[in-house]
Amino acid sequence: MEKRMLGPKGSSGLEDIVEIKVLQQILLSFSKATGLRASIVDAQGELLVMPGGKEAYCDFCRLVRQSAKGIFKCKRSYAQAGIEASKYGKPYIFRCHAGLIVWAAPLLIEEQYAGAIVCGQVLMWEPEDFFWEEIEDMTRGLDLDARQLIEYAQKLEVLSAERVQAAADLLFVVANYVMKTGMITLQQRRAISEQQAKLGEEIQARKVLEKALKRIETLSARGYSLEKEEEFVCRVRKGDKNGAFRVLNEILSGILQHFSGNTSEAKARILELLVIISRAAVEGGAPVKTLLSLNSQYVEEFTKLATMEDLCHWIVKVTERYIHSVEEGKSLRKVQVVQKAGNFIRNNCREKITVADVARAVYLSPCHLSKIFKQEMGCTIIEFLNKVRMEEAKKLLRNPKFNVVQVAYDLGFKDPGYFTKVFKRSEGITPSEFREKAL
Repeated sequence: MEKRMLGPKGSSGLEDIVEIKVLQQILLSFSKATGLRASIVDAQGELLVMPGGKEAYCDFCRLVRQSAKGIFKCKRSYAQAGIEASKYGKPYIFRCHAGLIVWAAPLLIEEQYAGAIVCGQVLMWEPEDFFWEEIEDMTRGLDLDARQLIEYAQKLEVLSAERVQAAADLLFVVANYVMKTGMITLQQRRAISEQQAKLGEEIQARKVLEKALKRIETLSARGYSLEKEEEFVCRVRKGDKNGAFRVLNEILSGILQHFSGNTSEAKARILELLVIISRAAVEGGAPVKTLLSLNSQYVEEFTKLATMEDLCHWIVKVTERYIHSVEEGKSLRKVQVVQKAGNFIRNNCREKITVADVARAVYLSPCHLSKIFKQEMGCTIIEFLNKVRMEEAKKLLRNPKFNVVQVAYDLGFKDPGYFTKVFKRSEGITPSEFREKAL
């Protein structure tokens, strides 16, 4: 049975990773447990999912949303709240445009804001006369029946600040869990799809090469020694362009001498070289996708070659391109290693990690990792670690629960004074000055 996902309104990408039935059940269970309404909106504040069998809005909100202007303001409130929540990485509690208390927990796809779980439509204090005046003022311009609006507002539940914060924190945990499990499922589907595509391409390329190899197996004469072939393979595998060209010229010289006047046999030997070069490039770490494309292209080009001059010029050009693909593979592996090291640093920046710890995580020596990290990132591992820690420090300093000393120790600094020095060098002001401005 096909699983139903979020509908066409979910253009944010949520529909690709989360089943609507799962979300409806989560929202319904939350509602039953807390007595509060919760729903999911996209990045524009448009309603995507609400708990099954339950109204998404209270009487007060339904009255406000009777007009297009009221709906527009509601969407705008939800959209702005979701963006603020994603910006600070925590639930955002706010008053909507009509004066009710609402909170939002962000939904992120690959660190991009895609929507939010919103909850609320409550009050945080017992309403007094000035509150009704405030409600009328905030909804002025929506052409609402003020008496009806106040009547509905009097039915709203009043929650303490502790209950509101607890409900907001719970939704934030739920949002993180939903997106994390959804992304794992999406990545698995992508990996399976990519693997199937690569297998198809590999099968097709192998059929072409196997056909060529069958023909080669019927030919006994080579025109060059096995030792030269092994040396040539070694040079290509290492990406040694000059060395590979030197050995290739010796091989071509032997083929021309051995098969002088027999273009057909010489062409068979050149085809054999093509297969050998391709295999050497694979062993050298060239990207498989690139090689599959080159194999198909060069087999097609080969059939159009007629003279010895064309064959020799062509195989030199082919060798150069395959060696370049080996170099591309080496560069790609460097990038992947640096990315893995960066992720390890981000995930462990609050621990007392060293360069040796990072190197151990990516299975390289500290010296080699330090060299390629500096080449790719333009800074040392320790400099990058301090940058990440400073970003974490700024997040913690915005929280009044933490003082400068606590932040320093939390981020792995043994000496708060050294932390202050590093922070000022990075941000231009001390942690205390930053904290005063942020709070």
